[in-house]
Amino acid sequence: MNGYELIETLRDDHETALSRLGSSKALYALTGGEMDAPAVRAAAHDEAETAARLFEEWAETEDHEDAAELFSAVADAEADHREAIGSDEGNPDTDRPTYETLDGFGTTEERVGGLLARSIVGSRLAGQMVGFFVGSADTSSADAFRSIRDDYDDQLDRAAETLDAVCEDDADWERARAAAAAVVDAAYDHYVEALESMGVKPKNVC
Repeated sequence: MNGYELIETLRDDHETALSRLGSSKALYALTGGEMDAPAVRAAAHDEAETAARLFEEWAETEDHEDAAELFSAVADAEADHREAIGSDEGNPDTDRPTYETLDGFGTTEERVGGLLARSIVGSRLAGQMVGFFVGSADTSSADAFRSIRDDYDDQLDRAAETLDAVCEDDADWERARAAAAAVVDAAYDHYVEALESMGVKPKNVC
């Protein structure tokens, strides 16, 4: 296996979950049903701040040079996202299911695999944010979130390439695959719980 094959495996194995995580209902779930610009920005700010903190910690504790450089670059990018979003509202929280799952990874291959999955999920949600601001005729914000989406796609490529450097055998690749799957599952479970708490049936979402 290589990094790009893992991406395709993840997309194939979690096609329905990833489709729903890239739907308008995912944005609805993220904002708690408050579909207005301040709520969207606050949710995006939370994501960027939480990610910046986690990946900076990983960069400081990672022994593998390639992985440490990746984590540091992602932390810097998330700090830039936080500034581009332009919101100081919200409540960054590493106890959210996706980040609780990421925070539980101890090996390099698990962490890079988890980052890979987080990049896929993040890109899809950022795409919904682009659409939201296009629909609101806010071209400046739409452009900002296009840039964020592009950064997620770049992070995905770098994660795939870094996995090629850190995975030495089938056991390493299996740990990376399992970690990536766990991140998608955590994101999807959180999405389902959020919608159900608002009386929305996730099974009806495509």
